[in-house]
Amino acid sequence: MNHPIRIKDIAERTGVSIGTVDRVLHNRGHVSAEVREKVLRAMEEMGYKPNILARMLVNNRPFRIACVLPDYRQDAYWVQPKQGVEKAVEAVHHYNVQVDWYFFDMFDAADFQQVGRKALEAAPDALLLAPIFRQEGERFLREAAEKQAPVIMINTDLETSEYLCYIGQESYQSGVLAGRLLDFALDNGDQALVLNLDRGVANARHLLDKEQGFRDYFASTHDKMVSVHSEIFEDFDNAALLRTWMEAQLERLPRLRGIFVTNSRAYKLVNALLNNTARNIKIVGFDLVEPNLKYLEENKISFLINQNAWHQGYLGILAAVNSRILNKEIPRHQYLPLDIVVRENVDYYLSRTLELPMVAV
Repeated sequence: MNHPIRIKDIAERTGVSIGTVDRVLHNRGHVSAEVREKVLRAMEEMGYKPNILARMLVNNRPFRIACVLPDYRQDAYWVQPKQGVEKAVEAVHHYNVQVDWYFFDMFDAADFQQVGRKALEAAPDALLLAPIFRQEGERFLREAAEKQAPVIMINTDLETSEYLCYIGQESYQSGVLAGRLLDFALDNGDQALVLNLDRGVANARHLLDKEQGFRDYFASTHDKMVSVHSEIFEDFDNAALLRTWMEAQLERLPRLRGIFVTNSRAYKLVNALLNNTARNIKIVGFDLVEPNLKYLEENKISFLINQNAWHQGYLGILAAVNSRILNKEIPRHQYLPLDIVVRENVDYYLSRTLELPMVAV
């Protein structure tokens, strides 16, 4: 059996000292670009994987994961991945895993950049990231790659190669699913609305992908014609303004029978429609947050698509441990199931969130 590749083996192959290889490996000290490239090439060709666990034990230090997430105090949805992270840290405590929290304003791309920069400057062993701002998220991933910092993404999958893995829903398919669910309630000639109760939608890839999936579903159906409309309402916390705006939409769209809310704020739409129940509009939204559950039970929300936010945080920590500590291969994309939740099965999904997967380490 071949022995594991050691730093000494790389030094012998490249003709440099063990100390030079160590400096390249830990990205410290002065090493010429030519020597650095030679050492890195040898590491790749020989299949060298650093034993991070041994290094941690020798140095008596924790394995640090920086969690860069939207501020959970701004939206109840983000409480769930935070809880998943906390559960996972308990499960892998024997590996001395430490989480450092970096919360950013979920409506401020500049704050995301600033907080993300602080996380990178702290030189963590891995990062768990929710890149809800597309342009700034792609820039962050490039900077992380330059620092050789592995990134696990949740919630939003960006089109770039500069990350370790993505864990979450397939946003486009969730939009397709929302279309299929509403299709059962719509007749030929009816109207459907994609409603983004959010800010900066043009820079939020996951929301755009959901809308595209929804539109493509109805474009592919031939048994009925459904007119799909799209709107963005950014002042969603102003209940009176949202109610007035929705009344105008109901006048503008006389055959509106279904609304797809692209995030966890479907309950805000229900609040705005409470005085307009005669039309019997079906609503599809996301996520098992408390106000959504209340209206699901009252049949004012027809369907919730569960994005498994707890599991995103939990599995993100496991991915970091499996990949960086135990040198295991992990799937680059870990798409979580798109659960269809109605009032008849909601108790099952609520209990299932407490049954997080066993540690695969």
